[in-house]
Amino acid sequence: MEELRNKLQLLEKSLTEIPREIGVVPNAVLVISGHWEEDEFTVMASPHPPMLYDYSGFPEHTYHVKYGAPGSPQLAQHVRTLIEAAGMPARLDPQRGFDHGTFAPLVIMYPDANVPIVQLSLKSGYDSATHLSVGRALAPLRDEGVLIIGSGLSYHNLRKFGPAGREASKTFDDWLQYTVLATPEKRESRLLAWRDAPAARDAHPQADHLIPLMVVVGAAENESATVIYHEEDLFNGVTASSFRFG
Repeated sequence: MEELRNKLQLLEKSLTEIPREIGVVPNAVLVISGHWEEDEFTVMASPHPPMLYDYSGFPEHTYHVKYGAPGSPQLAQHVRTLIEAAGMPARLDPQRGFDHGTFAPLVIMYPDANVPIVQLSLKSGYDSATHLSVGRALAPLRDEGVLIIGSGLSYHNLRKFGPAGREASKTFDDWLQYTVLATPEKRESRLLAWRDAPAARDAHPQADHLIPLMVVVGAAENESATVIYHEEDLFNGVTASSFRFG
């Protein structure tokens, strides 16, 4: 466990600093997790979400992690209403629990588990324009004190994770940083064409870990971005970055 944590020191540090960078405690957090996909947008609606250990082959203690943050049925319904008002179907799931795309970063960001958390699924098909649109629909939440987090990874090819992914992850990350830090108009057009980016399909054989970024970009449509985490030797070879908007 300690060896793994040492490998993730830079990432842990960046997550720890996010609350300080934001400067206020959010009223709630909405997480779009790369580990939840449904046929239509689905919102976690449990007041007390259970844990969902959606992985295999990990050390035994990782199946006993608990994150006791409350859910928010009221926010869940509000999210659903905003999505439906934008012309997209959405539903509530009162049973869904926190997957590791949510509890892994938030247990570091808000270890006291005192901020209500709601998850939103991806929509199957991973259409970039659709997820940018749902982000725009959710933009009013930011004025209501809701922190919107897109949880994924800028490189996610598990067959080439480590030294084998060094070149592709660096190539795609260079493109991604240039794209996300560009003007909002240029940013959107480039993200819509992400599959044409250098090493795109080597970096993302599936799009599940990239698409959460589209939702966040949609929600922060006219705002500039900042790189808050970057390293070029994650797990001995992977380049990865994360961004904050506004």
